Formats: sequence, C-alpha cells, structure tokens
Amino acid sequence: MVRIAIIGCGIVGASIAFELSKFPELKVTVFDKQPPVQGSTGAALGVLMGVISHKTKGRNWHLRETSLQRYETLIPELEAATGRKIPFNKQGILLLCSEGEDLSKWEKLAATRKSQGWKLELWEVEQVREFCPHLDLNHNIIAGIYSPQDRQVDPTTLTLALVDAAKLNGVNFQFGVEVQGIKSGQDAHPTTNSLSCGTGILPVTENSTNPTINLISCGTGILPVTEKFDRLIVSAGLGTAAVTASLNQLVDIRPVLGQALHLRLKNPLGNPDFAPVITCDDIHIVPLANQECWVGATVEFPENGGEVQANAEMLEEVMARAIALCPALAEAEIIRKWSGLRPRPEGRPAPIIEALPSNSKVFIASGHYRNGVLLAPATARSIREMILQ
Repeated sequence: MVRIAIIGCGIVGASIAFELSKFPELKVTVFDKQPPVQGSTGAALGVLMGVISHKTKGRNWHLRETSLQRYETLIPELEAATGRKIPFNKQGILLLCSEGEDLSKWEKLAATRKSQGWKLELWEVEQVREFCPHLDLNHNIIAGIYSPQDRQVDPTTLTLALVDAAKLNGVNFQFGVEVQGIKSGQDAHPTTNSLSCGTGILPVTENSTNPTINLISCGTGILPVTEKFDRLIVSAGLGTAAVTASLNQLVDIRPVLGQALHLRLKNPLGNPDFAPVITCDDIHIVPLANQECWVGATVEFPENGGEVQANAEMLEEVMARAIALCPALAEAEIIRKWSGLRPRPEGRPAPIIEALPSNSKVFIASGHYRNGVLLAPATARSIREMILQ
C-alpha cells in the first residue's frame, strides 16, 4: 500500500484525488484549509480553450489535447457515479476576430488541427450573423473562428463531483487543515524534515529504506498521530510557495486577480439551438441555463509584488465591451460579482507538474494560471504516471 497525501482541493487537487482513487494499491488523503472551490476554482469561468489555442506541439498542446479527450468521458463517468448533473456545454467556442487580425494564422492553425484530427472552422461575418443574430458585428468584426470540439464546464459542480466520486472510491478528505510549510529538521537529525501544519507538526522522515511522512493532529482537522504517507502532492495554488519555501526549494507562484459577472437576461439570448461560448479580445460571454450567463474576466497583476486589489473600473470595462458585442446584455440583471486569484508561476511557464528537485517524494501540481480547469484532467494523469512509475 502506497500512502499519498495531497495538499489542496481545488479543481487540480480534486482531479488528482479522483484519478489516484482508482488504484487499490494507493491510499489517498486530501488536506485543505477550506471546503472545496473556495479559491481560484470557484472564480473560474470553465472555458476549455484547447483546439482554438495556438499551442500546436510540445507539452502545452499535449496537456490540452489529453484533457479535452478525457473530459468527454469524465463528465458522464462522474454523473453516473455521483448522481450530480454537471453543466457541460458541448456547443463549442466562437472567437470573433477584430479588424487588423491576421486571418492567415488561423488558416494555418485550422490546417494543423485537421492534421491532428481536430476541427477548426473559419466563418465569414455573414455566417456568424446567421448563427448568432444577437451579436453586434458592426464593431470592426471581420471573421469568426468556430471550434466545435472545445468545451465549457461549471468548475464548482465539477469539483464537488470529483470529491464525491473520490470519496466513494475511499479517498479521505480533511478540510480545515492548513499546511503552512516544510521545515528542515537537520538540527535534530540529519535525515529528518518536517511539515508545519496549522498548530501541529508533520514530520517527514527521509531514509534509504522507508521514507515516510508522519502526520499528527493539526488545524481543525482530525488526523491520527500514527498516520504515515509515502508521497506528498502539493496542489495548493498560491499556497504552494509557502509549503515549498522552507525546503529551500521555493516554487515561486504569484497572484493574478480576475473578476467576472453573473447575469440574468430578460429574454433568451440568440439562437436557442446554438449557444457556444463567445469570446473576443479576451472577453468571454458564457451562456448558462435559465436565461443566465457569465461575463469575464479581468486580468489584474499585483503592483510592486504586493497584494492585488480588485479594480472596479476594469470590471466595468469588461462589461462595456461585452455589451458592445451583445447589446442585450445592457438590460441584464447582475446577480453577483465575484473575483479570484489565479496562481501564476514567476519566471517559468505554467503549469508546474514535476517532482521537487530537492525531494523526489514531493510532487508539485500547481501554477496553472488561467488554465486550471482546462488542464486538470491531464495534470491528474501526469501525476498518476509519476506516482506509479
């Protein structure tokens, strides 16, 4: 039996837990200082921009392709196991190109996708108008790029379903447990490290024969003193830096804030038989059930490395640009406004999926920036392969 500890239960941590739960030889426990989807996952729009992205090779495309393929089976699998209905928009993404856009790059991308077995269509303005009569295409829109195999999923419902399904497979979830860091214990013993967890200490015993992580009660969670783990997976988003810093292996992840809106419309929006996600210049209009939609999102960086404060003017600008594309939004009721901090690696590409260089028993699955929901299934599969190799 290999005992696994996962720190963090957003979409990435929950996906890893569910993936590992399928293997009887693995005993998985997940720790989080909050209930699920309280962090960046709860503020995501769930737009899965894979085929329509300009990543065509290497790790970034492989992760996207793997996730898109897995989502087609994952959603029905979770619904059958848990009884939850997971909102999953399979009508694709329609990207509107503004004046000055180089359409030749889209033609090249469409050809590449065809060779890879994926579809990407270039639409003239009249075709966009035919399928989406609710859009105002007089604002310098010159074409549409339709990606029928990209998706959108509700991140909150999905994460809760992953947790439920993992529980059914025997995963133990400990919420209310905050892991604050990993502290060197060399003063006491040259082969011992410890994880600081709330008010408790998690000793990490490294030796050549049986490296384990011993846990005691910490925070508000209840952990048996004798609990031991063989592997540690850190999927704590912005908390990853604190957990790893004291191992003298800082994983530098910094916050980027995003704000979005949840709207209720007076009348059905556009063609009821064709409701893809609409995106233009990084503004997303995400159709939902019951004449509702999401609009987002801002991209707000911290100033001078400090905390990010939500900028109301930036959210107003997002809404104004969305209304310019879809005038019916001007009469919509704002149900709520929300924001979240996205974990962005500093000085290296997102995401980070690797064993910690200073400790081969510690794995990092974090720093997904704006693609946590998109890349969660592929991340889970990558971690599974590392654990089972």
